[in-house]
Amino acid sequence: MKKKMVTIAAAAMLSSAFAAQASADTYTVKKGDTLYQLASRYKTSVTELKTLNNLKSDSLSINQTLQVPETKKKPAPSTPSVSAPAKPNVTHTYTIKAGDSLSKIALSHNISLKELMSWNHLSHHIIYPGQVLKVSKAAESTTGSITATAPAAPPAVYAPEDGKGEYIVKSGDSLSKIAVENNTTVQQLKDWNKLSSDLIFAGQKLVLRASGQAPQNPAVTEKPAQAESGTAVAVLAEAQKHIGVPYKWAGSSPDGFDCSGFIYYVLNKSGSTLGRYSTDGYYSRSYYIDQPQPGDLVFFENTYRPGISHMGIYAGNNRFIHSSSNGVEISSLDDSYYKKHFDGFKRFY
Repeated sequence: MKKKMVTIAAAAMLSSAFAAQASADTYTVKKGDTLYQLASRYKTSVTELKTLNNLKSDSLSINQTLQVPETKKKPAPSTPSVSAPAKPNVTHTYTIKAGDSLSKIALSHNISLKELMSWNHLSHHIIYPGQVLKVSKAAESTTGSITATAPAAPPAVYAPEDGKGEYIVKSGDSLSKIAVENNTTVQQLKDWNKLSSDLIFAGQKLVLRASGQAPQNPAVTEKPAQAESGTAVAVLAEAQKHIGVPYKWAGSSPDGFDCSGFIYYVLNKSGSTLGRYSTDGYYSRSYYIDQPQPGDLVFFENTYRPGISHMGIYAGNNRFIHSSSNGVEISSLDDSYYKKHFDGFKRFY
């Protein structure tokens, strides 16, 4: 009886091992691959990959065979129901959240920026959390059935008795974001607060205008799409030379690029003297634009980490050049993944 029980237990273990193996595929490591990149591609974690392959470190070697989670197959389309289709749930209005931009909202609702601004009678791109925008032609033309919610007032700015408006920095803030929300510029903020860099920290107090100066609504004149002294044509020409270069974490040379390293290399080869920064660093040194031109920047959020986490160079026709997990390539903003994570278009100050 004891021997029979041992046999049953052994069979169960073998069955379990076979089932685990059956639910996995194999992948042969190529040059430039990393565990993080593969975990992202197969929608798993680095820890799970290391456990699945009994790896003690994050190092990989070319032609190494790895067990990876099985790629899920799309289910076969179901037989259409005979019942009458339900009316689509069309969204007519959108309430702005922190971090939104007009270009991001337009893209996510499949409308043009010009339509969005026209329907909401906007002559500028300054928006604020809580504001309600019309995002369909029906909302703009229909009366009675759709009532547009009155936009919430912008957050009040604390103004002490000495006449200087002040702002207390919150987590996630940047000088460019604070400047847009308070109708000023990054350079003015730096001058008024005697800042030598764009770095700020939560809890820091910033002066929002010079002593005795009334708040202004400065006209924003957008600089032409270029990176420092490098023209947009030169930037795009240099960027396209490196299509196919593999992804490399923290890489900033033709041996391998990460997304910000690619931007740094291309800009400097095009005549820029801009330093090597992370995606966040380039984000804080640029301002939002509504009419992007080739050579401008495009940013994405919440990709492999919360917040601004990926960037590329806009190439026109809703396409951009960037260094992704597949290496340097040209992608479309109409792609569902990039559309989901799109933050906005920006241009260097």
